[in-house]
Amino acid sequence: MPGANGPLTPPVRRRLITAAIVALIVGFVVVNSLFATKPARVLTYSQLLHDASSNQINTAVINNSNGVVTGQLANGAAYTVNGPFPALQAEIDTLRSSNVAVTFANPSSLASTFLPYLIWILIFVAFMVYASRQARGQMNGMMSVGRSRAKQFSQDMPRTTFADVAGYKGVKQEISEVVEFLKSPGRYRTIGATIPKGILLVGPPGTGKTMLARAVAGEAGVPFFSVSGSDFMEMFVGVGASRVRDLFNTARKQSPAIVFVDEIDSIGRKRGAGLGGGHDEREQTLNQLLSEMDGFEPTEGIVVMAATNRPDVLDPALLRPGRFDRQIVVPLPDLEERLPILQIHTRGKPLDPTVDLALVARGTPGMSG
Repeated sequence: MPGANGPLTPPVRRRLITAAIVALIVGFVVVNSLFATKPARVLTYSQLLHDASSNQINTAVINNSNGVVTGQLANGAAYTVNGPFPALQAEIDTLRSSNVAVTFANPSSLASTFLPYLIWILIFVAFMVYASRQARGQMNGMMSVGRSRAKQFSQDMPRTTFADVAGYKGVKQEISEVVEFLKSPGRYRTIGATIPKGILLVGPPGTGKTMLARAVAGEAGVPFFSVSGSDFMEMFVGVGASRVRDLFNTARKQSPAIVFVDEIDSIGRKRGAGLGGGHDEREQTLNQLLSEMDGFEPTEGIVVMAATNRPDVLDPALLRPGRFDRQIVVPLPDLEERLPILQIHTRGKPLDPTVDLALVARGTPGMSG
């Protein structure tokens, strides 16, 4: 059963609710048909007195409001007299002398009149509420498709700093001016200096490009938005461009900030080479990214950082001045860098006294952290 191993999924829950509503309606119709009474026989005033005299009437219920008489015949069938019954004492005595049980009934209340229809009203209201919730959920799902999937790392979260990134002294020195600009943007604006809009980290997988970008945000103490290039892509046309716009709008509201796009080659490949002839979803996403990078000024305090291990496939428009005009190579760590990397990874872990990290560093050439 779906609920045996965990909570019901939304599709299963919707099917169960629909089945319950259908079963309730069918059950009510079946019960109503089983207990439905046959239509009452219509009598006239004279027929009523004649049948009563011939002992064909068992009961007579006289309505005090409109004088309508209802009751039961001797054969068990129901009858009704539509015309107003005089309800004079002589007629009543005639009925009683024929062994007819005569009773009087007050007019039915409004509640008792509408009570049979109450269950139908409740079913209709429940169905409308259910349908409106389903429609609202679908609309919310459609509206959320175009929102950015970037993960935000704020100052309240544990920060990554340059101390957590072993080695790469040259790389840290190249991106240190970005940290200074994000820390004190007013000082740069005073002298009219600008900072590169985009910084592209190029290197093999596992060399710490993402950690370096997070370290820049941690050192500067600014919000950090991290997203993979593949997160922009979707089967729906226009979703990627919408997510790019949402990402940069969010970053502008919290500037100064860093926007980091990992694996940018998944959306930044050269245009015109795909099957869409320049109109596929990937190229529309790239066009929106280029437009956003042209749309904000260097003084807004937004720095776009990206990482790739395939710089040769990137579109030239990404690498021109004003976009990712600064490329920083993050190579595989050498011997002097592998030792502090090992020391960071073994920090706080019990090691045998005979373990020689320097020997391990010498025996792992070409490996990344």
